[in-house]
Amino acid sequence: MIFVGVGSNIPAKGYISPKTTIEAAVKSFDAFGITLVKISKFYITSPVPSSDQPWFVNCVVQVNTKLHPNDCMRALLQIETIFERERSVPNARRTLDLDLLDYMGLITSHQDPLILPHPRMNNRAFVLMPLSDICADWVCPKEGRKIGELIEELPDDQIINCLID
Repeated sequence: MIFVGVGSNIPAKGYISPKTTIEAAVKSFDAFGITLVKISKFYITSPVPSSDQPWFVNCVVQVNTKLHPNDCMRALLQIETIFERERSVPNARRTLDLDLLDYMGLITSHQDPLILPHPRMNNRAFVLMPLSDICADWVCPKEGRKIGELIEELPDDQIINCLID
């Protein structure tokens, strides 16, 4: 299975909210050879690390693709660019953030350009909670730990609430 983390805390031009930006971005995946399989609930989450910037809307999607993991990541970066993602400083406000979280259990080293599974995903409520919506039996390929265990160990300072339309 392939999972992508999706987030936004400011709308892209032409969209009314971070959620509508995310919905449009996910719909665009097909044009890049990435097929949507499942989408989690949407969540409102505090910025990590904590800051005074707007809160995020986050979800996780399960996708299928024939793309190599590096090509898949390049496609995700292209989609971010289309939705006006700017990379000015780390952890800045963003119209769209697409993270390749897990690519069929592949484990790569820190020397590789693409680190899999995503190196910080196990410490982030905005990844683990939505991921558990669509794959409650997910196990971290690197650590061999179940998603429920990882969620129990999350820091208390990460605030996450299910978004209700």
